[in-house]
Amino acid sequence: MGLVKKLIAVIVLMGLLTSAFLVYWVRDPLIAANGQPIEFNIAPGSGLRSAMKQLSAEGVPAHPWLMEFLARGMGKGGVIKPGGYRLEPGTTPIGLLDQLVRGITIKESLTIIEGWNFLQMRAELSKQKWLKQESAKLTTEQLLEKVAPGFPHPEGIFYPDTYVFERGASDLTIYQQAHQQLMKKLKQAWANRAANLPYDNPYEALIMASIVEKETGKAAERARISSVFVNRLRRDMLLQTDPTVIYGMGERFDGNIRKHDLQTDTPYNTYTRRGLPPTPIALPGGNAIDAALNPATGNDLYFVARGDGSSHFSESLEEHNKAVNKYQR
Repeated sequence: MGLVKKLIAVIVLMGLLTSAFLVYWVRDPLIAANGQPIEFNIAPGSGLRSAMKQLSAEGVPAHPWLMEFLARGMGKGGVIKPGGYRLEPGTTPIGLLDQLVRGITIKESLTIIEGWNFLQMRAELSKQKWLKQESAKLTTEQLLEKVAPGFPHPEGIFYPDTYVFERGASDLTIYQQAHQQLMKKLKQAWANRAANLPYDNPYEALIMASIVEKETGKAAERARISSVFVNRLRRDMLLQTDPTVIYGMGERFDGNIRKHDLQTDTPYNTYTRRGLPPTPIALPGGNAIDAALNPATGNDLYFVARGDGSSHFSESLEEHNKAVNKYQR
């Protein structure tokens, strides 16, 4: 009987010691506060035991079987989420488990700049090493079928913004998000547009927005620049905007635009063709879209760059020619 009591006492003592160890362990940082973060990955489809082995194999100083015991004990064994993670200094085992259960993965971001063209956007996405490059082998037409069905041309239909994504996400999701955001913004702006604008549909407004985006040196002048082009459309005047000519030149553009270029007809040459070009020429931002649909009031028909980023606006050709002589000749 004495032996049984001793055995029970030993078992109880071991249980208490184990409990004390676990209480201490779950609250003890895995990495000291002055240590370095550790990045690791949990593969999709991993079970609990496999996931714990993966994080240990990638350098996380947490015993796999203790992490598994903790997860099962807390009823979290079946909800570990895959993805790329970062273990920060000061994180405890229970904090790590919470991170894995909630799927607090590493987030990456990329920024699409206002005024870029589609080729620049596509080049930027192709450089993102944390994106799954599913569009790499797709033609432009195939890409549009997947992310923007119904649009035959990619220019201008993606919203310039900063996009956050998880490591391993498909690049197609960024294209889809950017297109959906553009369509949402365009729909809202179209619903709140000024009266009697010379656009037959939202797409024509988008074309104008892209021109405004490329022509604007100072943000405060967007609405006034828009009004110049709107006034010209109303009078059936040529738009005569250099950015459209440059876009139509494509790879022939070497940084300079010459008289010959202005006289060479292309679908985008607004010196030789009336009205809007057939598609946008860049990715317009929200402010350019708003300006295209709510231009300033006034009778301006011309503007010329002053050389400081701002423009001089004129209502007559005579006044415009004087401004050109003053600021550019």
